This record gives sequence, C-alpha cells and structure tokens, in this order.
Amino acid sequence: MDEQALLGLNPNADSDFRQRALAYFEQLKISPDAWQVCAEALAQRTYSDDHVKFFCFQVLEHQVKYKYSELTTVQQQLIRETLISWLQAQMLNPQPEKTFIRNKAAQVFALLFVTEYLTKWPKFFFDILSVVDLNPRGVDLYLRILMAIDSELVDRDVVHTSEEARRNTLIKDTMREQCIPNLVESWYQILQNYQFTNSEVTCQCLEVVGAYVSWIDLSLIANDRFINMLLGHMSIEVLREEACDCLFEVVNKGMDPVDKMKLVESLCQVLQSAGFFSIDQEEDVDFLARFSKLVNGMGQSLIVSWSKLIKNGDIKNAQEALQAIETKVALMLQLLIHEDDDISSNIIGFCYDYLHILKQLTVLSDQQKANVEAIMLAVMKKLTYDEEYNFENEGEDEAMFVEYRKQLKLLLDRLAQVSPELLLASVRRVFSSTLQNWQTTRFMEVEVAIRLLYMLAEALPVSHGAHFSGDVSKASALQDMMRTLVTSGVSSYQHTSVTLEFFETVVRYEKFFTVEPQHIPCVLMAFLDHRGLRHSSAKVRSRTAYLFSRFVKSLNKQMNPFIEDILNRTQDLLELSPPENGHQSLLSSDDQLFIYETAGVLIVNSEYPAERKQALMRNLLTPLMEKFKILLEKLMLAQDEERQASLADCLNHAVGFASRTSKAFSNKQTVKQCGCSEVYLDCLQTFLPALSCPLQKDILRSGVRTFLHRVIICLEEEVLPFIPSASEHMLKDCEAKDLQEFIPLINQITAKFKIQVSPFLQQMFMPLLHAIFEVLLRPAEENDQSAALEKQMLRRSYFAFLQTVTGSGMSEVIANQGAENVERVLVTVIQGAVEYPDPIAQKTCFIILSKLVELWGGKDGPVGFADFVYKHIVPACFLAPLKQTFDLADAQTVLALSECAVTLKTIHLKRGPECVQYLQQEYLPSLQVAPEIIQEFCQALQQPDAKVFKNYLKVFFQRAKP
Repeated sequence: MDEQALLGLNPNADSDFRQRALAYFEQLKISPDAWQVCAEALAQRTYSDDHVKFFCFQVLEHQVKYKYSELTTVQQQLIRETLISWLQAQMLNPQPEKTFIRNKAAQVFALLFVTEYLTKWPKFFFDILSVVDLNPRGVDLYLRILMAIDSELVDRDVVHTSEEARRNTLIKDTMREQCIPNLVESWYQILQNYQFTNSEVTCQCLEVVGAYVSWIDLSLIANDRFINMLLGHMSIEVLREEACDCLFEVVNKGMDPVDKMKLVESLCQVLQSAGFFSIDQEEDVDFLARFSKLVNGMGQSLIVSWSKLIKNGDIKNAQEALQAIETKVALMLQLLIHEDDDISSNIIGFCYDYLHILKQLTVLSDQQKANVEAIMLAVMKKLTYDEEYNFENEGEDEAMFVEYRKQLKLLLDRLAQVSPELLLASVRRVFSSTLQNWQTTRFMEVEVAIRLLYMLAEALPVSHGAHFSGDVSKASALQDMMRTLVTSGVSSYQHTSVTLEFFETVVRYEKFFTVEPQHIPCVLMAFLDHRGLRHSSAKVRSRTAYLFSRFVKSLNKQMNPFIEDILNRTQDLLELSPPENGHQSLLSSDDQLFIYETAGVLIVNSEYPAERKQALMRNLLTPLMEKFKILLEKLMLAQDEERQASLADCLNHAVGFASRTSKAFSNKQTVKQCGCSEVYLDCLQTFLPALSCPLQKDILRSGVRTFLHRVIICLEEEVLPFIPSASEHMLKDCEAKDLQEFIPLINQITAKFKIQVSPFLQQMFMPLLHAIFEVLLRPAEENDQSAALEKQMLRRSYFAFLQTVTGSGMSEVIANQGAENVERVLVTVIQGAVEYPDPIAQKTCFIILSKLVELWGGKDGPVGFADFVYKHIVPACFLAPLKQTFDLADAQTVLALSECAVTLKTIHLKRGPECVQYLQQEYLPSLQVAPEIIQEFCQALQQPDAKVFKNYLKVFFQRAKP
C-alpha cells in the first residue's frame, strides 16, 4: 500500500496529505484487486495504526456493498475467511480495538450477512458463535454485529428499494425458522454470565434483545426465566436503564389484547412490590425518565387492548382492562407532576390517551372526575416557567421547554373536551386568586395565570372569536376574567413574559372590547407607553408592534375617538432613521412597517370626510418623501460602498413604509374615495428618480417595483403616465433577475388596464423582447446551475408575458410589430413548446398557440398565418410529446399535454375539414403512423367532447413512445 498516502489518514495530518489519502481511497475503490491487499492487511495484522485499519475496513465495505457480484467464488470465500480470522485474532489481542473500528467491522459483517445468508453462508451465526463462545471481547463484537444486522434489516430511517425490502423479509423469515431460538439462548447465557461482572456487555445484550423483540416470536422473551432476569436487572444500578428500555420494547410488541393485559399486569405487580412505584424515594432522574417511558408504554398498551376489546364486543375483558388502566393513574400523576420535565414529558402520551377514554364514557365516576381535576392541576403547575429560564438569551433548554409546553397545551385541549365546565372553573379560580395579589406574586405564577386564560380561547373553541355571546355562563366567566385583566393594572408587571402574555391575550380576545368598549383607552395606553411600544426590551417592542396593528385592525369601528391621539403619540416611532445620525430608534424597520400599516388603517377607516383623510395621509407620507429626496442626493455622492449600502437600505425602507400604508385601502374604501390619489402619485414621482441611480441598483429597483405594484392595485388610470419612463429605466442594463421581476409588473398593468395601455405596450414590446433575448443568448458556463435556472425562470416569465397579452384580447400589440418580428416571436413560442424540457413553460406556450389560432386562425386572419399553423404549430403538437424528456407520468407534463390537445382542437375548430385532410394525407403519414391509427386519431379529434380527445391523446403518445 502507498505508505505516504496512508499518513494522510491521521486527523492531524496536513491538508495535502489528507487530499492524497482521499484520492488514494478513491483509487482503491475502483481498483479490481486493491481490496485483497486490505483484506490481507487485516488478516495478517500488518498495521497497528487505528486509522489504517479503519481505512482497510472501508475499502472492504465498498467492495461488499457495490462490487460483490463481480467477485469469483474463491474471492468471496477469501472475504469470509478474512473476517473470521480477524474475529479470531480479537480474542487474543492484549487490548481491544477502538470502538469506531469495532463498529465499522460489525457493519462489514452485517453487509456480508445480508448478501450471503440466504445463499452462501446459512451458518453465519453458528460460525461466529463458535469463534466467540463466551469470551467478553468476542461477545462484544457478536452483539455489535447483531445490532448492525438489525439496522440493515429493520431500521425505518434507511430507505430500501422494493427488491431490498423483499430480501430483508425473506431473511427475517429464514432466521425465525433456522436460528432465532439459538440466538435467544445465546443472549440468555450472555446475560446470566455477565450480569454481575461486565455491565457494558450486559447493557449491549439488553439493547439487542430490545431491538429484536419487535420482529421475533415474543414468547421466546416474554417467559418467566427471561422476564424474571430482566426484572432482576431493574434492581442493579448500572443495568436498570437498559433493562427499562428492554421491558418497554417487550410491552410495546403487538399481541392479543387479553395476553397483553396479563403481561402488563404481571410486570406491574412485580415492579410495584419491588418498590418502583414510590417515585418520591427515587433520586436518579435519568433512570426515572426511562421508567416514565416504560409506564407510558404499559399504560398505552392497556388502552390499545381496551379499544380492541370494546371493538370486538368483549365487555367483560374490556372492563378488566379499564380497571387495570385506572390503577395506573396515581403513578401516572406522580410522573406527570415530577419537577423534571423529561420525566413528565415521557408520560404525556398515556395521560392524553386516558383522557380520550374518559371522553368516550357517558358517565364519569367520582374517582374519574377526581383524576381529571388532578391532571388539570398538574398541567397548570407544569406550564409554569422555572427560575432558570433565560428570557433574554433563549438557548436549547428554553427551546425544549417551549416544545414541552406545546405538549401540555394538547393535554389542556383534551381536558376541555372531557369536561369544559371544570376547566373553565379551575382556570377562573387560579386566574382570580393570582390577579388579586399580582403585585406580591412571582412572575412565573402571574404569567401562567394569564397564559391559561389565553389558552382557553383554543381549548373552548367558538366560530369567529365569538367568546362573549352564546353560552351565558361561559361568556360571563371569560368576560369577568378579561375585565380583571385590563383593570387590575397587571400590564405594569415588571417582567417581559407577563407583559407579552398580557398583550397576546388582549388581542386574542379583541371581541371583549366590542362588549365593553370603555376599556379601550387604557389598553391603547398600555400599547403606546413604556409597557408596550416603548418598553425597555426590544423583544417586547417588536412583538407589541405586530399585536398593536392587529388590535387596531380588528377594532377599527371603535377607534374613531382615538385616531388623532394615536397618530400623535406614534409620530416619533414612524421616523425614518438615516444611517448617519447614530441614534438607535426604538423599533426596527420591520416593526415600523406594522406601525405605518396601523396609521394607514386608522386614517382610511375613520369617519372623517375625504379632505381630512387626505390631510392626515399627507402628514404621514410627506416626511418620508422629504427624507427620501435628501438621502437619494447623498447616495449619488457617496464614495464608500458600505455607506452606499446603508443609504440604499434606508431609501428602500422609506418606499416600503409608503407601500405598507396602501394596504389599508379596500374595495369599500378606495384611494379615490378617500381623496388620497394625489398623495400616492406624489410619492410615486418622488421615488421614480431612484430607478436611474447607478448605485445599489438591485435594492432600489426592487423597492420601487413593489411600490408600483401597490399603486397599480390601488389607483386607477392616473398611474398610467408614469409607467413608460419607469419601464424605460428598469430595462436599462438589466440582468435575468431584474427582467424576471419586471415582467409581472407589465402583466399586472396589461391585465388591469387592457386596451388603455395598448399604445404603451406596442411601443415597449420589442425593446422588452430585445432585453430578454439578449440575456437568454448570453453564454454561460456549462455546469453553472444557477445561471441555467435563472434563464429557465426568465423564459417562463417571457411566455407568461405573451400569455397575458394574448389573453387580455390585445393580440394587435403583437400583430403591429411588423411581419419579421411577429414571426420571430411565434418561432420562440414554438421553441418553448418543443425544445426546452420545462413542462410549466410548455404548457404556457400551448395556451398562447391556442389563443393565437383562435384569434388569427380563421379565414380572415393575417396573411401567412394559416401556413404557419400547418408548418409549425401542428408539428409542435406532436414533436413535443414525442420527446424522451416529455414524461407522461409527471403531473405538470400531463397539464402541458392537455393544453396541446386544446391547441389541436382549436386548429380543427378554425380550419375544419382542411385540417383533418392535412393530418390524414400529409402530416401523420410523414411520421410513419399506420393508416388505421391515423383514422382513429382523426375520429377522436372530431369528437365534440374535448375531454374524450384529451384522454385519447395521452394514450396515443403512450403507445407511440418506445
């Protein structure tokens, strides 16, 4: 072997050596006999370096996995012998191999096993067991091999081909017949032999039993000698976690419901008498987490048995199962309420399923009602944050608690289904007593009290948030709690979690304020002062900005008395902060968007007359326009690129803020009715010069383009005079991405204003096309995927543009471009339909062709178009689907074929018998289609039902393709 290259295997080697080692590995993988050198090195123990040994196993692994069938019988035999002699050598080694080498060796054994067990090596396990016997080194490897085989055969995370899945099933069936009882016996011997002397090997063996139990005959494990030994391990500290997991797998195995019930009950009796149910005596939380998982498994197994027995009508046994479940509830509650969240989290499944049973029972016993209440109290207690939770810098522990809280929320929702009255009463009790003394209560208790009120909204669902009408007792309870929330002063609590929960809850129950509007002013003040938008925490300010906009939007009818006050109080928050003033504004630009939108909503939905609305909107937008002009001048003069970027960002924010205010308008309140058209046109005039700025083009154009989209939606034809110059600027030295984003703007104008923009479209049609073709024809690197993707997207945008023009009844825009240009455009559409394997674009091209045939394909169509139909469009309808890349199993391609069928139908509709004659006598014979198929095709085409022809066409091309 190349000793120099092997030096690069050491993790500390320099990068040149490492590169060389990698190249050497690739070389050995392709070499037909390199694996033999590696096999020999392993068998002879030529190398002592761990990395080289690992490397040799990797080469062997590659050989077995990918090239085994190329080996001769003798060579295959050599691999088997190499592995067995390596295994024998392990028994004599003074030191065991490193774990990573043992695991890799086990993988190679497992790969060879799945390849050879059914054919060449049926005695695989017997050969290995005869080598390892009860030698601890050997047993360790034997167990690792078994785990590697299990993951090859049954690991759900590995994706297997159907062929491999069939093979794996066959292997498992053969193992069950031939060797599983012997393997189980070997596990029993290993456990018995090593349980007190070698905990590592014993734990490995327990893991193997747990893994195999899911697919072998359970009676081999679920019997007195095995279960008693496992229960014995539960009392040995170093073994009990693995024993717990192993018992969990046994309990989880699918079996007859009555047998399962007996098995679980017998396990419980032993565990209970051994003192395992006394949770408070146990200090080892890692063990308790495993034990909780075991109890969860036992509880859920009993519930599955109960469900099956009920379904089968076996009421007597179902009653017994329910009894067995009930006796575990006390233990479940102890685990649920445990201060360690992992222990609690592991039992939630059982708890959830138990509540599901109670939901199905018509009457609950007193004990069951007490259980529901106990679960409820446990959930309320466990929802509480602990002292360690870091609100300012949330890390992994915090994320885990948030996930755990989501699980508890599911329990709370389930509790609401079992007993909504009880839940409401419990929450009300906790909420009222906590808020009475909030000033002297710890933050986590105040937070959870408000959180519970918030959670009730989803736990007790109503349509459209109508919590305060309908069921009187529920409505009045919620109303009382909301009144307490907003009048208690708790919004001043000095902790971010309480503040946020307050605002979240106020917004969730916004309908409360339509019932008791007198509370709106004090909640608005909370939003606007140091409790909300001016809070010391950026996180609170940011979330409040969003919640404030939701609050105002949902209550816009109640907002009229407060509009000017709110606009005055938020004025400083709306300031555009230029990069140079060094002043850190309270809100980020993303948060300011919400405040601008809120201001827009307040003005537009107010009851003011149009001229007042216009004045307020002008007050809102004028500062933005003034700042914009100053910043744009500064940008033109800026030398430093970083400064240019920050100025462009700021300009972009200004445009974005103005865009956002326009979201307040609706069909009922249009810009025109509010008298605001002029203000937005002024904005447009202010922003357009940014398009001709040569610096930071991307960001500036993108912002102005978005603003244009908004004003085209909101304004009427007043906007049209600005479109030509804007378009001209955007088409100057543009890239694929610019064009791709510009085209939707033109499509939007075309679709909205149709004939009104015809002169403009005719004028800019060819300049736009030249810009598109110029970008599409630029040479690109062959394997530059991002450039290829950009071109594909641009091509799609180009065809979408043509589709909009033809679909908006403006084909004259194309027709008036002169014969040469018209032909050029049509040829690109034919190319799009046939040559590029992009079904989305192909579909669009066939839609364009159908439309043009419909418009121009009659007797009075443009000169030469009928020729074009027969020379190009008809052939396209056949050449595209006949391409190898046209995949009829793909949904998008089928849609393209459907449009292709529409094109052919439209040609037939417009040209009549002449089209059929052309297909029969000229075109289809030129494709060597058999006469009877031609006949069949023309008949299908002439069917009045278009669907019949669509279905026929798919079959036609399926037959035609090899």
